[in-house]
Amino acid sequence: MSTHFPFTAVVGQRDLQLALLLNAVAPNIGGVLVRGEKGTAKSTAVRALSALLPEVAVVPGCRFSCDPSTPDPACPDGPHETGGGAARPARMVELPVGASEDRLVGALDIERALAEGVKAFEPGLLAQAHRGILYVDEVNLLHDHLVDLLLDAAAMGASYVEREGVSVRHAARFLLVGTMNPEEGELRPQLLDRFGLTVEVAASREPDQRVEVVRRRLAYDDDPAAFAASWVDEEAAVRQRIIAARSLLPQVRLGDSALRQIATVCSAFEVDGMRADIVMARTATALAAWAGRTDVLAEDVRQAALLALPHRRRRNPFDAPGLDEDKLDETLEEFGGDDDPDTDPDGPDGGGGQPPVEGPEGGGDAEAPAEAGEAGEVEQPAGAGSGERSPVGAAEPFRTKVLSVPGIGEGDAGRRSRARTEHGRTTGARRPNGALTKLHLAATVQAAAPHQRARGRSGPGLVVRRDDLRQATREGRESNLVLFVVDASGSMAARQRMSAVKGAVVSLLLDAYQRRDKVGLVTFRGSAADVALPPTSSVDAAAARLESLPTGGRTPLAAGLLKAHDVLRVERLRDPARRALVVVVTDGRATGGPEPVALASRAARLFAAEGVASVVVDCESGPVRLGLAGRLAGELGGSAVTLDELRADSIAGLVRDVQGTSRRAA
Repeated sequence: MSTHFPFTAVVGQRDLQLALLLNAVAPNIGGVLVRGEKGTAKSTAVRALSALLPEVAVVPGCRFSCDPSTPDPACPDGPHETGGGAARPARMVELPVGASEDRLVGALDIERALAEGVKAFEPGLLAQAHRGILYVDEVNLLHDHLVDLLLDAAAMGASYVEREGVSVRHAARFLLVGTMNPEEGELRPQLLDRFGLTVEVAASREPDQRVEVVRRRLAYDDDPAAFAASWVDEEAAVRQRIIAARSLLPQVRLGDSALRQIATVCSAFEVDGMRADIVMARTATALAAWAGRTDVLAEDVRQAALLALPHRRRRNPFDAPGLDEDKLDETLEEFGGDDDPDTDPDGPDGGGGQPPVEGPEGGGDAEAPAEAGEAGEVEQPAGAGSGERSPVGAAEPFRTKVLSVPGIGEGDAGRRSRARTEHGRTTGARRPNGALTKLHLAATVQAAAPHQRARGRSGPGLVVRRDDLRQATREGRESNLVLFVVDASGSMAARQRMSAVKGAVVSLLLDAYQRRDKVGLVTFRGSAADVALPPTSSVDAAAARLESLPTGGRTPLAAGLLKAHDVLRVERLRDPARRALVVVVTDGRATGGPEPVALASRAARLFAAEGVASVVVDCESGPVRLGLAGRLAGELGGSAVTLDELRADSIAGLVRDVQGTSRRAA
């Protein structure tokens, strides 16, 4: 077995270490979501935590890790007798991003269940993680239905597998840890809320800390066993402290004063629902136990709020993460109780409960990262570009009408276009390719019925063989690549118009976020086009690029379309199953480059020839309109919609599919 980097040797990530340790003390907190840039020891710290967890006693031979003192009466491998058992280290199980539902929850052998009436169940990762750690790297890239299953099991402490009336239940209590890079896309707010705590991590900007990180990593790479041995005493101390805190936890008193502070803080920060209050209460209690106390103090409530509330305040992907600590302190001071406010939360016995992990030169936490969008608009040098103007802010976003790709795709699950999926309404049946996952019972019976006499069946009942089994085909919704091609030329640069255009694109970005799409941004002005943002799952990154978009100059429409065509060609090689929707935001004028109108027309016909779904958002305004955007839409093989018509609540706001055919349409 490989030697993990020691937990106590991680430098400058005190909040991350504390959140993990609190969940080790009280798993009912609900796990930890770790957000941060790559290379910040997220995975290293999670993997190291498993070595600190105390050993668990299990029933010998039980695939579901039942506790011999209180075995699960419904265990599929049971019933078990009480007592006995053997100790083993706590497990850390990793859930790959590309895992199937069967891999996560387990697989029921439907063939044997139908033919023999036997519940033959192969446990999944949830069973393996029982009484240990379940780690999901890049949790934001996990399919939503898997995240739902994962969080439901974590909340209920059990996993249920049901197939065609046959069900299996087993215990599944684990410490759930997810890590993610926000640049690759966000979890939707409903899923964020299901994680107990969240931590934002970033690499330290302090040279001394960075030096120490490199020094320790090099020493570990040279001789992992020797490096780990040098931290044995620190690791043992933390392990004993976890055991002591677990033992003390039932004795911790959460007084009315602390409960009122928790409720007041959640109310002051307008947190939806009651989950935040419950998580804060459990976290504050665990903090007190970690500090060796039996009373919850105001400082415990404060630390609990910093860990439990930031991700619950984000109502859309463009909201900056974090918590206003001045407002938090004012709220706690105004509604403070009789608890002693002078205890040093960072002291050796303080209520802040910092883990006993020393950084170089007594180093503290890494500096907080700058919040997304903090830089604001990009300043342009005087005279830069031909007629270039400074960026204009976006108008208030609105709910847009549905734009979808025609035909039936086979891309990743989402909420935009029709697709053949594992989940959705049943549309037919086919012979299974590989393992049977979704049985079409009627089609199976229909296939088996003509052969009953040949199989010796003359009375009631049905003899079903493997060749009779039919897989249900289902239709749901897929996510798409929505590529925005935005005209930033002088003809679009009137302040009021560009504000409306940016507001419309931000509205479409919000819609793309809700429908789980990837997005990309191509802009064109002056004499060229640029890929402002390559295709990504991070719609807030697209919004930030749009906000700082300068305008001015001529309109190289052909260059913009050709650049978008190149982006689609590359993405098609990377992900052939993901269909694209091109949204061109322009007034339709073409004035840049040689023969601008003819070249733009030729470039548009490339999209039509390849069957790429497209829509033109017509930004032309004024009493006299040339209808150039509509003409462009016709050449693209798509449709045109005005800014007013884009609103879902407009008179023309009926649901409109993008016209044209898709190269991969059924």
